[in-house]
Amino acid sequence: FQLEAEGLIYRKERSGWYVSPAPIVYDPTRWEGFMSYVTAQNRAPRTELLSAREVSATPEQAAIFGVKIGAPLHELRRRRYVDDRAVLVETIFVDPRLAPGLLDHDLEGSLTQVLRNHYMIDVARNRIEMQPCALTLEEALALRVKSGLPGLLVTRISEDSQGRVVEYDQEYWRHDALKVSVDIRVG
Repeated sequence: FQLEAEGLIYRKERSGWYVSPAPIVYDPTRWEGFMSYVTAQNRAPRTELLSAREVSATPEQAAIFGVKIGAPLHELRRRRYVDDRAVLVETIFVDPRLAPGLLDHDLEGSLTQVLRNHYMIDVARNRIEMQPCALTLEEALALRVKSGLPGLLVTRISEDSQGRVVEYDQEYWRHDALKVSVDIRVG
């Protein structure tokens, strides 16, 4: 358990224990979708749709989207892989007024591409927060790890050029799968 908690090894269901691969490098100052930045690092990304449904906005979501409590939102729950290893589970909320019929599209690829190609929506601003967390039972089961292991919660609010919130995303990453790196030029 200690080696797993330190991110040195990981367990694959019904297969055994493996040495953890190098983490994916993520620069939150650049806007690239998961599929793009994983592919750019010569790794193989994959997305698995766990559920897609319409939900009623909670008070927190209503405030984020600027809608009434109980207003409809699209909810996508997806598990994402790098080289056939589950590395994150995400829940994404999208305003159905901006993307009507979204749930009828193939959502196992790039959501960014679906929004751009079918709804002419481009993200102009991302507000990102990151914080360490312990993976709860729900996230741990989705990632096929033990609950309580360390993780990283990445929360993203994406807006279009008109300032409308397009999506609200909560990603729970395995702590050993992601390395945050920012290159800032001064002057």
